[in-house]
Amino acid sequence: MLTRGTIIKGIAGFYYVKTADALYMCRARGIFKKEGVTPLVGDEVVIGIQDAEEGVVDEILPRRNAFIRPPVANIDVFIAVVATKDPAPNPEILDRFLVTAEAAGVASIVCFNKTDLRDGAVGDGTEAIYASLYPTVPVSAKTGEGIDGLKALIGDRRAAFAGVSGVGKSSLINRLLLRDDLITGTVSERTGRGRHTTRHVEIFDTDFGAAICDTPGYSAFEGWSGRDTGDERLDAFFPEIGFYGEGCRFDDCRHTREPGCAVTAALDAGLIAASRYASYVRMLAEAERNTSEYRMKKGSTR
Repeated sequence: MLTRGTIIKGIAGFYYVKTADALYMCRARGIFKKEGVTPLVGDEVVIGIQDAEEGVVDEILPRRNAFIRPPVANIDVFIAVVATKDPAPNPEILDRFLVTAEAAGVASIVCFNKTDLRDGAVGDGTEAIYASLYPTVPVSAKTGEGIDGLKALIGDRRAAFAGVSGVGKSSLINRLLLRDDLITGTVSERTGRGRHTTRHVEIFDTDFGAAICDTPGYSAFEGWSGRDTGDERLDAFFPEIGFYGEGCRFDDCRHTREPGCAVTAALDAGLIAASRYASYVRMLAEAERNTSEYRMKKGSTR
């Protein structure tokens, strides 16, 4: 018997598929491995039911989007979680994450957690920088401050929480799910980084209509490669750079001090944050290098 469902959890080669009537523990057919396809949490699938508890993933239905890091599919909105301190905000990692979401056409919310620890503005203006570009919300998983505002921003969408370890993703999800059984961790005093607590990806239903995907913390994200997005350029995924770039003298301006560049003029005028522009320049160099290497490798195989 075949039926449709959604993969809500994947552990050690087993995929837990939720259908309209039950939850099945499934293996994936060997054809997926042969084709280099890996089922992801969030995939809509067709399974063959073997008994009351087990089945086999027969087909992965077309995806709206898919990510390698974090390994999820069919996400409506990403919640980029940043701690006000412990660990300190890392704008470059946050920017890489936001660009990856932009490139996939997925909405983003920037969530500043641990407001109970901060004194004044986050990171000397970090919060203000992102508030002008994305929906942002300050919260405290510890006190509950801002949780209702976060729920309102998520709405009834499927949301994935992501951010480096230690920023409090699992604690926030505990708050949103009205539960306390997700493992939470602390930040290493030696490295200043969070210890990984989430070991697998899993989707949880909420009482306010959303579905929340908890993902392991990462110190880096699988960012925009510069070769898999057709004619789109990196500046299209930085809202403020794309906006000011419309005024550049040349259509192919890279925004790195070319004559008549409206982006660098806006940067000099303080209209673009220096940290955001620095992230753009680093990612641009990386994307161009990746594209060049990809083309050389592709040419050598012909």
